[in-house]
Amino acid sequence: MSWNLRSGRTGALITGGTIVALVAVLGLTLWGTGAANHAVASFDVSSWLWSADKGEVARVNGVTGKVDTRTKITDAQGHTMQVTQSDRFVILRDVNTGKVSVLDLSSLTLGATTQATPGIGVVVAVHDDTAFIIDTVQGQVRQLDPMTLLPVGETLSFPPNISAGTFDDNGRLWLLVPSEGTVVGIDAAKLTTTAPAGGAAASPNPGGQGGGFTGSPAKVKTIGVAEPNHDLALSILDSGVAVLDKTTTTLTTLRGDAVKKVPLKLDGEGGIPDRTVGGDVPVTVIDGSHVYVVDNDRVSDFTVPGDSPKLQPCVAWSGRFYCADDATGTVYVLDGQGKALEPIRIQAGGKPLEIEVREDRMFINAPGGSTARVVDAKNHVTTVDKYANDVLGGDAPPAPPPPQQTKPPVTAPGAPARVNAVAGNMTARITWTAAPPNGSAVTKYVVEGDGAAPHEVGASQRAVDIAGLTNGQQYRFTVYAVNAKGSGPKKAANPVTPTRDVPDAPPSVAAVANPDGTVALTWPAANGQGHKIAKYVITTVGSGEAKTFESAQPQFSVPAGELPYGTQVAFKVAAINDIGGSSAQSPLSPSVVPFNKPGAPGALSVKASTTKRGTVVATWKAPADNGSPLTGYEATVNGTKQTIGTALTHEFAGFKDAEAVTIQLRAVNQAGPGAPATGSGATLAAPKMTVAGATAALNSITVRFTATDGGAPGTCKLEAAGAGSTTGTCSGSLTLNGLWPNTAYNYTVTISNGAGMTASGTGTVSTPVYKGTVVCTKTSYCGHGASNGGIWVYTGPSQSGSGIGDVYAPDQYTAICWTNSSTNTSINAEPYGGKKSTQWIKIAFKGENYIPYAWFDLPSGTGPLKQC
Repeated sequence: MSWNLRSGRTGALITGGTIVALVAVLGLTLWGTGAANHAVASFDVSSWLWSADKGEVARVNGVTGKVDTRTKITDAQGHTMQVTQSDRFVILRDVNTGKVSVLDLSSLTLGATTQATPGIGVVVAVHDDTAFIIDTVQGQVRQLDPMTLLPVGETLSFPPNISAGTFDDNGRLWLLVPSEGTVVGIDAAKLTTTAPAGGAAASPNPGGQGGGFTGSPAKVKTIGVAEPNHDLALSILDSGVAVLDKTTTTLTTLRGDAVKKVPLKLDGEGGIPDRTVGGDVPVTVIDGSHVYVVDNDRVSDFTVPGDSPKLQPCVAWSGRFYCADDATGTVYVLDGQGKALEPIRIQAGGKPLEIEVREDRMFINAPGGSTARVVDAKNHVTTVDKYANDVLGGDAPPAPPPPQQTKPPVTAPGAPARVNAVAGNMTARITWTAAPPNGSAVTKYVVEGDGAAPHEVGASQRAVDIAGLTNGQQYRFTVYAVNAKGSGPKKAANPVTPTRDVPDAPPSVAAVANPDGTVALTWPAANGQGHKIAKYVITTVGSGEAKTFESAQPQFSVPAGELPYGTQVAFKVAAINDIGGSSAQSPLSPSVVPFNKPGAPGALSVKASTTKRGTVVATWKAPADNGSPLTGYEATVNGTKQTIGTALTHEFAGFKDAEAVTIQLRAVNQAGPGAPATGSGATLAAPKMTVAGATAALNSITVRFTATDGGAPGTCKLEAAGAGSTTGTCSGSLTLNGLWPNTAYNYTVTISNGAGMTASGTGTVSTPVYKGTVVCTKTSYCGHGASNGGIWVYTGPSQSGSGIGDVYAPDQYTAICWTNSSTNTSINAEPYGGKKSTQWIKIAFKGENYIPYAWFDLPSGTGPLKQC
């Protein structure tokens, strides 16, 4: 897990690279509100959070817990990004490519970009208008103008393999020099905001504020906090620092000029956060899920819930302690008395969480997920949706976290597998390999054999130089490891005899990282000063565990996988002569970053596009780049190879319906195509429609059918020729209303899916006839045999028209339509069992002719009939 911690107006998230020349601006794209609005709405209580899957940073308003700006970083999707910010500047460092870019928050315009070596080993720190770039491997510290990223003043040099911190609230930069056991405070060159008088020359030191920087950064404080070569950890306080000596389990705090040492009884490897806000300094024992809280001389200890192998150092905030577990995406919360409170759970997407304390808020970011959390000073937690404007076709779901491993039995460490010693002039150099920790992290190594007090060095050390020996006297050194369970067995080195007959050190070392993961080392042959050179001993210098190798020739190839990919490393070489005499070590080589071909893409999914015919959509998770940024992907699709970009999704088109598609995908970097991932899917099938039958009512038809959409959600449409249509779900039937009785309808039912693919079925169905009954209750007047006959039927809707015959009750006739009297005359048949009405009904009688509605009864009235 990477911790990004700060209070007030400073902060840095720490990862690596090497300082090199200025290059062109890194492309950024802004969306959301316009740049002018952003400049106005620049909230103090805000933080920029990285999202790896989207390849963007989002500005989170700490008051509302909402994203107000999202900024896309070109060609950075899936990368690890170092985000460093003050109220004025955001500086981004792409760990995969090494690019460093600045964004000016007052205007949201793009600043300059400088190129650094990719990987871990370089730190960028910013405070107000001051920035530094720190090469931890080479021990080089340089101030930069945060507006232009141009150098300011002279570079400060330290011994190799320093540990970089960041600024305290007073604007002082702090560093650790473990090889000397010191902590160093650095004051930056000052910015002058007064512009030169008219005609005056500009300041030679650039400045982005209308003025310039005066002088150079300076080491203003150096404090001894431990013995040389102990394992140390640094936490920046509001004013000063806290240093944990892991070798002696002692916490040293420096506040102003007051130095206080507090011994701790840790039962495992301790860790502290990079930034501590307030007076409580939490020291977390990772193996034991335990936290010790140091407040001046008072020490409290609490138990952290769970038993995670990926628990990170707890962070103090507003009277509580927040302990992140990267295995589950859980942040455990303890109150000031150690009571476990409701934990914070985040979908982390398999990537480490990041915690930042800034502007009276704590920001918890999941770079691999879509959400973050903001915790205010009252410990109220707000969920942040970093993808507030999600686009169609989201990223593939994150891989589930691996299951937690059961811890093995915990015992004292084993012996180092190999211990070697070489003699120099009144010196000896002892090297060893790592000892088995046996379930509890090694906290230190102890070297004995010169008759003096034991030499204790940090757990990451693999060599120590012993001085003050007597030439001609034989020594036999031993090395043993110590963990929380005690001391392991001693391992003896070969006997050595110091001598003045030692060779010269190689004058230089060259290192080249090769695409196959190896590192090629060469150096001029050492001068044996009269003795033959028997071998050379190579030692690595970097942020991780030191390693040693041997070579009989002035060259060596470090095997692939021996050094971590993407992490800077440098080398020193000592020559050993034929009588066992050792030279001093050579000067440090330039740093290199080992790299190899990428890993296999993860979670490859191949599915039919639901919007495009003959197309599949592939999505995947970015693989480990193994030290070299990804340049694209090589896709072999049904045997045909093609190259695509660095996005984590791609459409492949041009296939037949329901065609099977197999994709073999390899990520590509400087070393070439990596391991493959394979996925299969199929394009959309053609939809199908089968009509099962139809029924009709007076005013509607219902068509039953069976339909398949081919793999994309579809809709169905029922259309009657010349009579309208209806659309609905394809659930088995559709009903079309608004039709008329006694009518034959030709219909078509069609399924359409999102890709525009259709299938249809047709048929014919007739609505039933609508019959009415002639009404007459007085047969003497209008029944069969009546002197005046029955009810007359006319050629038109009026009694003044031509009569064509009469009808009698209770005969039935098919009704065709209705209309109003052409003369607007009301006919009253109520005395004879009928009704009073001005309407006429066209019926099927001697063709199609009209009867007064007053003498004709319809079961549902005229509603089912159309108007004539």
